[in-house]
Formats: sequence, structure tokens, C-alpha cells
Amino acid sequence: MKTIDEMLHLALLSPDEHQQISTWIAQAESPDEILKMPPLLWRAVERASAVMGIDEDLMRPPALDGGDMVCS
Repeated sequence: MKTIDEMLHLALLSPDEHQQISTWIAQAESPDEILKMPPLLWRAVERASAVMGIDEDLMRPPALDGGDMVCS
């Protein structure tokens, strides 16, 4: 839901799309149920995801160097 909220904040989803998508996700009992979301709503999520570069983030190999991570 955090990503959907960010999409609304960035004006990538309309308030109505956000409400409908959020309601669908909240009522879904499984990931398979989420996948049954109406095509119009899926297209809205896909457009917003493309603008945010979500697919590219998911396809990027993980940084194995740990960067500035501090383990204790």
C-alpha cells in the first residue's frame, strides 16, 4: 500500500484510482485475488510503475558490497 500511496502523492494516480486500487488490495485474500484487479486499474498501476522505474529497480542485481551498511 505504501507504493500506491506514493503514486498518489506523485500525482501518478488520481484520487479515485488510488481509492479503487487500495480497496481492491485491502479486500483481496491472496496475491492471486490482487491479480484479478480490473484491467483499467492495472493499466493505471503499470503507468505509474513505469514512471517510478519500479521494474528497473526489481531487475537490478543486488549490491553485494554492503555499501555503508553497519552490522552489529
